[in-house]
Amino acid sequence: MDVVVTGRHCEITDRYRSHVEEKLARLEKHDHRIMRVSVEVDCEANPRQRDRAVRLELTAFSKGPVIRAEACAVDKMAALDMALDKMASQMRRAADRRRVHHGRRAPVSVGQALANADELVEDVVDDGQVAERQVGPIAVTGDGPLVVREKTHPASPMTLDQALYEMELVGHDFYLFVDKESDRPSVVYRRRGYDYGVISLDVD
Repeated sequence: MDVVVTGRHCEITDRYRSHVEEKLARLEKHDHRIMRVSVEVDCEANPRQRDRAVRLELTAFSKGPVIRAEACAVDKMAALDMALDKMASQMRRAADRRRVHHGRRAPVSVGQALANADELVEDVVDDGQVAERQVGPIAVTGDGPLVVREKTHPASPMTLDQALYEMELVGHDFYLFVDKESDRPSVVYRRRGYDYGVISLDVD
């Protein structure tokens, strides 16, 4: 397994690289297919963000889907341990899903998952006058901060079960995908524990 360590706004010593390689070797017991792990360390110079001074992101590349985990801590060692624990947990959950899929328990059907996707949160509108400002092409109401981050990912149509598997691997609470059966843009999201919901868009 190859380990690539890069640093932003901070120096990465040979001693730290060796420590990272030694720690990441433990991941192979969870997934022996891992070929390369990218470690990105980003140091925050703002003294007000001392408890989040280091943000570390792990990205594992294997013969299967990409697995990603990140953590923030006061130093590089603590951030590595936290991110490593998250990635190991994601790999264990993915392994559990593979065992469920192979017959240990029956997976939740698409119909059952869709039946739980009817919970909507309504926006509460205040009668008072609220200032509106323009941030690029977006009109922002109020004085709250606006963070816009755009990402584009290649997508191949997949089943709901595959989307759940991919969501577990990246460690997110939701996953955007194109449903293989309906060709609709869909989002699967985590509700409670292993309970999931699905929202689909009717492009017609």
